[in-house]
This record gives sequence, structure tokens and C-alpha cells, in this order.
Amino acid sequence: MDGLLLGTHCLIHDRNPLFTGAVRDTLADGGVEAVRLPPRSPNLNAFAERFIRTIKASCLERLLLIGEGALRRAIREFVDHYHHEQNHQGLGHQLIVPPAGTGRP
Repeated sequence: MDGLLLGTHCLIHDRNPLFTGAVRDTLADGGVEAVRLPPRSPNLNAFAERFIRTIKASCLERLLLIGEGALRRAIREFVDHYHHEQNHQGLGHQLIVPPAGTGRP
């Protein structure tokens, strides 16, 4: 595999019809195991679904992106902001990655 899945060993996906047998075969040919989530199990990917909803609403739907490079740069900058600058309610309004030297875990 090259590109997006370079160095990937496993791809966990839902039961979307886009993941056809041909797609799974292509992944297998590249050494990537395709693991399908069980049917009717929405909580197994709830964290991923929530992050996707957050990045779309807070970042991607507000930008006019021209090309894959711009998309990758926008995602990289948003993820950096999300981890280092945005407070999270589920963590008691703390940062995921606190600044160095704060003494917090």
C-alpha cells in the first residue's frame, strides 16, 4: 500500500456498502486487514464518529479547499489545535495534551 494507508496493518470500518469485496481484496493485496464492525453496534465507533462530526463542523465546512495538500494541511492544523489548544468538557475543561512544565498529567 502507498499513500494514505502506508504503514497501516488494519483498517476498521463499518458496514457501509462502499467497502465492497473488491475494496477489501485490494486492501488485503496491500497487506492491510479489513475488519468490519458487527451489525447494529453504533457504540463501537462512537468516538471516531464524534471526532469526524467535530472536524467537519469546526474546520472542513468552513474552508474552501483546493487539492489534497490543502485538505491534509487543514486536518493536520485542526488536530494540533484540538489536542493542544482546545479545552474538552469530558476532561473537566482541560487540554488533551497540556503544555510542557504545567505539572499536570
